[in-house]
Amino acid sequence: MNGKSPCLVVALTGGVAAGKSAVTRRFEALGVPVHDADVAAREVIAPGSEGLAEVVATFGADVLDDRGELDRPSMRRRVFADPAARRRLEAIIHPRVRAWLRERAQSGSAPYCLLAIPLLAENIAQYRWVDRVLVVDVPESVQLARLIARDGVDEALARRMIEQQATRAERLALADDVIDNSGDESALDQPVAELHQRYLALATA
Repeated sequence: MNGKSPCLVVALTGGVAAGKSAVTRRFEALGVPVHDADVAAREVIAPGSEGLAEVVATFGADVLDDRGELDRPSMRRRVFADPAARRRLEAIIHPRVRAWLRERAQSGSAPYCLLAIPLLAENIAQYRWVDRVLVVDVPESVQLARLIARDGVDEALARRMIEQQATRAERLALADDVIDNSGDESALDQPVAELHQRYLALATA
């Protein structure tokens, strides 16, 4: 594969409120570099960036707040109500996010790295270059309860948020490895430690 990373690249994904951050924090505590698509999505449309200039050219200057940054709450409401607008925004952001993640994966010196990509299943065709897929998995009932508690939304909105993503089955179909995060957060320590050893072995094989 052209442009292959010198380190083993593990893409971590999971549905909304599955607990992806709790898992990535544990890998980071073990010294594993974690590159987050959500961080990338902010950086590629930071003030002064080509990405933000293209957003403004596409949607108009009223998408900016008083500091010249993207007015995220306003933009979120806009694309939530308009699928065509969401596709236009994604066409600007997603290719830049992929390039950002790939650049960091290829420039690292650790045995392996994690790429945290919430929408991996929805965009898997553009991520065939990763070596493994790790899915943080919970039942939909757990997602619902956590979303309502975390974001203070009602059940109807929580269900819509879940339905906008790939299904649990679609994510699991991509998985090389699965972490069940339906229990207490402390139960993540052992599976993360075991996967860490597995990835180190694969990276040096």
